[in-house]
Amino acid sequence: MTAVPETDVTALLRRYDVLLFDAYGVLVHSAGALPGAAELVDRLNTAAKPYYILTNDASKLPATAAARYQGYGLAIDAERIITSGLLLERHFAAHHLAGARCVVLGTEDSRRYVSGAGGAIVGPRESFDVLVVADEFGYPFLETVDQALSGLFRAIDRQHAIHLVLPNPDLIYPAPDGFGIAAGSIALVFEAALRLRYPHRSDLRFTRLGKPHAAIFAEALRRAGTRNMVMVGDQLEADIGGAHDFGLDAVLVDTGINTPSLTAAAPARLHPTYLLRSLT
Repeated sequence: MTAVPETDVTALLRRYDVLLFDAYGVLVHSAGALPGAAELVDRLNTAAKPYYILTNDASKLPATAAARYQGYGLAIDAERIITSGLLLERHFAAHHLAGARCVVLGTEDSRRYVSGAGGAIVGPRESFDVLVVADEFGYPFLETVDQALSGLFRAIDRQHAIHLVLPNPDLIYPAPDGFGIAAGSIALVFEAALRLRYPHRSDLRFTRLGKPHAAIFAEALRRAGTRNMVMVGDQLEADIGGAHDFGLDAVLVDTGINTPSLTAAAPARLHPTYLLRSLT
């Protein structure tokens, strides 16, 4: 593999009309802002440079996320935040799910995303039409997963149509003391159980909305109005591969999940356009 060229923030500002940033592992982790993030955001705001935060986090509404970022010293407005939860509205409309009974694994904001998309929130012990796995927090984990899985089995055994939605496909996320599992890993547990009980039902899989899938990049394109954008992220599959699949350049930072040393053995679509060693 040819060595990936390094770049810096000044070069990115010159080369691209719009910058797209992942949040966790690039600008923040669960305990605060990463080094250089506040200075970078201030620089972008001062220069009136268009930028958006593309995050698979479906646990916070944009206003909630903006307040959290601002508490970390990052002057990011809600209008600049594109979450995977925002994609639920178009997904529900496209699949005629308005009024569908929805079990939501996630936070109160996760449930607000679903109700805002037209879903009717019900508990995991009730009959439901849609299972949305939005986050790993906000509910009694094992009890809720067991109840939702039992509800899925009952519905499928009655030949009731079930819709499975995963706004956040991330499997893991970086934390100050290591890593944690994310919503995508929970969805894999459900899919493994469904395969075991219904081995001939290949349709019993979650629809994945966030990065690396196209919908979140399409929303960024709709807002930005130009393809001269670059994705800055820390995950090879979600950020680098997702951006390349959508026809965008991609920059890998080494502050999160994947490090530059891991790119050598990766498929071509996961090779970053540039490496960024520092946000400053």
